[in-house]
Amino acid sequence: MWLRVPRPALRVAAGACGEPVPWSLLGRVGQSDAGSMNLLPKSSKEFGSADYWEKFFQQRGKKAFEWYGGYLELCGVLHKYIKPREKVLVIGCGNSELSEQLYDVGYQDIVNIDISEVVIKQMKERNASRRPQMSFLKMDMTQMEFPDASFQVVLDKGTLDAVLTDEEEKTLHQVDRMLAEVGRVLQVGGRYLCISLAQAHILKKAVGHFSREGWMVRVHQVANSQDQVLEAEPRFSLPVFAFIMTKFRPVPGSALQIFELCAQEQGKPVRLESAERLAEAVRERQQYAWLCSQLYRKAGLGSVSLDLCDGDTGEPRYTLHVVDSPTVKPSRDNHFAIFIIPQGRETEWLFGMEEGRKQLAASAGFRRLITVALHRGQQYEGMDSIQAELSARVMELAPAGMPSQQQVPFLSVGGDIGVRTVQHQNCSPLSGSYVVEDVQGDDKHYFRRLIFLSNRSVVQSEARLLKDASHRAQKKRKKDRKKQRAANTPEDLSAAPGQSIDKSYLCCEHHKAMIAGLALLRNPELLLETPLAMLVVGLGGGSLPLFVHDHFPKSCIDAVEIDPSMLDVATQWFGFSQSERMKVHIADGLDYITSLAGREARPRYNVIMFDVDSKDPTLGMSCPPQAFVDQPFLQKVKSILTPEGVFILNLVCRDLGLKDSVLTGLKAVFPLLYVRRIEGEVNEILFCQLHPEQKLATSELLEMAQALEQTLRKPARGWDDTYILSDMLKTVKIV
Repeated sequence: MWLRVPRPALRVAAGACGEPVPWSLLGRVGQSDAGSMNLLPKSSKEFGSADYWEKFFQQRGKKAFEWYGGYLELCGVLHKYIKPREKVLVIGCGNSELSEQLYDVGYQDIVNIDISEVVIKQMKERNASRRPQMSFLKMDMTQMEFPDASFQVVLDKGTLDAVLTDEEEKTLHQVDRMLAEVGRVLQVGGRYLCISLAQAHILKKAVGHFSREGWMVRVHQVANSQDQVLEAEPRFSLPVFAFIMTKFRPVPGSALQIFELCAQEQGKPVRLESAERLAEAVRERQQYAWLCSQLYRKAGLGSVSLDLCDGDTGEPRYTLHVVDSPTVKPSRDNHFAIFIIPQGRETEWLFGMEEGRKQLAASAGFRRLITVALHRGQQYEGMDSIQAELSARVMELAPAGMPSQQQVPFLSVGGDIGVRTVQHQNCSPLSGSYVVEDVQGDDKHYFRRLIFLSNRSVVQSEARLLKDASHRAQKKRKKDRKKQRAANTPEDLSAAPGQSIDKSYLCCEHHKAMIAGLALLRNPELLLETPLAMLVVGLGGGSLPLFVHDHFPKSCIDAVEIDPSMLDVATQWFGFSQSERMKVHIADGLDYITSLAGREARPRYNVIMFDVDSKDPTLGMSCPPQAFVDQPFLQKVKSILTPEGVFILNLVCRDLGLKDSVLTGLKAVFPLLYVRRIEGEVNEILFCQLHPEQKLATSELLEMAQALEQTLRKPARGWDDTYILSDMLKTVKIV
């Protein structure tokens, strides 16, 4: 498995912690030996100078200098790509012990070259008697003296990085000669194995050169040992990579290019479509490594989230949020914990919102808590297998000060991973990709949800399933498990999609508050016997207009939905149906209301409800779109509302300045404005009326809500006993 740092989710900017992202090679080289820092050049260009390396090895003496780790760190990738009997050329060998250690474990056909006469003399003296078959030659790797196709492997540990210090013409020409010579001395089927930090310009040059030559390009991340992950000063803030360039026989006219990434030492390589995508994947790993180093050194970096991806497919499998609680007093056992969120509950405020996760972390009592959300479309065997899968990776995110042998607890709610069944998925030209899924709630009821995949943490529509339908679905899931089928694939369809909905139950708190707002109408106790004209903009799963239709027998409802796919979803999966009293109009709500307002005989609605989301995730207001609260448009809304009517708006706005502007604009058109904040959510429900003299005190509001509820609680009429209308209006405030 490998980790991806999603750009929108990572809100730790370069330099936000007081230092830049360490893309530069300089400053970390040789930290394992502080004395070597005095040998660093004044300019990175000196790395390409023979005189510099002569001086370097004279001053350093015979003590080995290891770039990017020694044999123990690199043996996994070296043994994977080099066979013991193959002939190996090591370019820029320096006085590293790597060749000697390879020789000692059975790789004895090794030739080493370096431009420094001093180091070649040292290495010959050091190995003459102990390793007689290994040779050391002073040679310029840009003008090698070997015949064509002399070697099966060319091994380079940091040499390309040292030579390619910039992208000036002279440097690039020298590197072109070096890589051309590597290609010349390799046999067909041979491999150039280059150990590198894979800085952007180096990766671009190496991948570009060999892919144009028709070679297969693979980038393999070198695994860090657990000790290096947890050491006080990691050797590099960037991970080390191996480039494995495999020489293919040229095929005239062929444009085939192969790019692969292997993000785990023993994992399978993932085929990528382009050099650009390969560079992006490497950059994600580098961002993750930098982030790990920052998380280790400092707490309280802000909101940090990462995707843990499947090592074979590259698809996100887990989403991790790192939450620090700086106020928690450290003790031996409270450094670090992992919290597994059961499937289907990741959208709840406690798990899906930053403030909720902070509350969860504080109540758990750990210095650092990582919440883990499971992705739909992935198969999970159970809590034990998830823990085993996550154990190694999450330790890379541990805070400083944690004892090395400390056991990290895994926490959850309910004791299992929850149930999620994807019933339907599709892609709409307007709303993008979406899924309809059934999940099990904490009260053992099952719920059906509509989720737009562009905003996975938000439930667009939700309905409770009837218990008998839930039971059938549960039995089917057990049967499917016996057949070893995934319980969360689109093909796993349970019974009757539309007929299993409990239409008397409103799942969404903001829908409950919007219905409670009908108490603002005159004589609410008579609403069941009085004609009620309602306009609802934004259909979703249809729960809101359907509830009004079923509970107010004299109501006539116009629902406006811009996306025809949503009408299909509501009809097929959420039990919605049109009737003589309820019609759906496929149109843009802006255009529809503008058209109504422009008629000579314009209709008048007792109630107008806006529950429409914005398709632009970059704005500070996700519901409704800005155009729906512009004053000219609000005047059109006003023109089709009856004098004693109520305009009810679901507002989701995180930008406080923008929210103040919206409220000011609404109050200019609707002088009487009530606000009801939904606890634990960003939603606020606005109740707008035209006449301020109609203002009601809180006690009057509650009396009217109680009168309406008493009317609705008639015998033989379905009603959710937990839904108390007056509770929805207790916290209403007048703006």
